[in-house]
Amino acid sequence: METLRDRVAVVTGGASGIGRGMAEAFLAEGMRVVLADVEQAALDATVQELGSAGDVVGVRCDVSKADSVASLADQTLSAFGAAHVLCNNAGVAGGSPGGIWQAPLEEWDWVMGVNLMGVVHGIRSFLPILLEQEEGHVVNTASMAGLMTGMGIYGVTKHAVVALSEALWNDLNAQQAKVGVSVLCPGWVRTRILESERNRPEAPREPIEVPPEAEMMRKVVEGFVAGGKDPKEVGQQVARSILEDTFYVLTHPWESMVEGRMQNVLQRGAPVVSPPPDADQWFPDPEEG
Repeated sequence: METLRDRVAVVTGGASGIGRGMAEAFLAEGMRVVLADVEQAALDATVQELGSAGDVVGVRCDVSKADSVASLADQTLSAFGAAHVLCNNAGVAGGSPGGIWQAPLEEWDWVMGVNLMGVVHGIRSFLPILLEQEEGHVVNTASMAGLMTGMGIYGVTKHAVVALSEALWNDLNAQQAKVGVSVLCPGWVRTRILESERNRPEAPREPIEVPPEAEMMRKVVEGFVAGGKDPKEVGQQVARSILEDTFYVLTHPWESMVEGRMQNVLQRGAPVVSPPPDADQWFPDPEEG
């Protein structure tokens, strides 16, 4: 896109974290913004806080439900008459301790419903609107987990979002459409992703026993997230990627992890995880500590 000023952006998962960072960056560019989130109280608070920075409205939306996203599209048109940028950003961590085969079906339904089907619902409802504009752009939030191995159900959904985004880019390019696509693959960012349980639908669940090693790993990951990148910085990077029409948006210098995975594929090797360049900061040598 040549400019973001006076354009309309829709951001799901916009009440906090990366979604809010995107909204702040878009408002700074002079955009009008529709924030969507499943948490009404948090959404209302964010809209009020950002209101002084520009034209922003909030719409409660459960992206796992097609009719909710369709309603979001209708309300966007009612508020601003158009949509130019769609950020399918809502996501949950989910996952269960133990092997992936031990995860309850309810877990699969929830995480796939938000992380993958939320993106599907977004493009189905908004692409017809974007295609009517002079230009547009779609940003799908995946993760570095979508470019590397492991990470359980969450990793499965993020690989799917990367593949979906690649397919969308190719389909739009084949039609010579003036709608760009970016897939955001962030590393550690200071968000509430590990608090996703607060938004889990109330439904009967199979009891899950959490082994001590899983609880220990969770505490380690919590530390990484707490020390992660500022969501505002990620939002600014997303705004630049739209203007520069960048497809793969990597927020961290972890290229070696992607290269390692590709080498495993080309060498017909096992899908082991390649450590990032700053691996010593993740797991320090116990003899030194």
